[in-house]
Amino acid sequence: MDVTRAPAQVIERLWARMSARDWTGLGELIAEDVVVDWPSSAERIVGRANYVAVNAEYPEGWSIRVLGIVADGDRVVSEVEVPMEGAETFRVASFWTVRDGVVTHATEYWTTVDGDPSPEWRRRLVEPMPLG
Repeated sequence: MDVTRAPAQVIERLWARMSARDWTGLGELIAEDVVVDWPSSAERIVGRANYVAVNAEYPEGWSIRVLGIVADGDRVVSEVEVPMEGAETFRVASFWTVRDGVVTHATEYWTTVDGDPSPEWRRRLVEPMPLG
């Protein structure tokens, strides 16, 4: 494994491999003892095999569009959009730790676009966000 690649490149490859359903390739970018937290659903994924399986077993019909990746040392932040055919669109803000060419920890915040409607009191102060 090429451990000289930059942390941002690891995350770029992670999203590309996930999008391609390259589960073996995805696993190559994940540490054996990775810990991934999903606070929105109060779940923790422990271990490479579980992380890959959670993603591989997700029902089909999704695609991934990377909106941005920013890195500072071994910390990488990515924002992606995950539309589901005939269903909701997810937005994901992920905070990755990459060491020696693999992800060792992540915290990902998954939410649905327009899944948390603006409360009535705030509507006079905001405008709808363009989607797509």
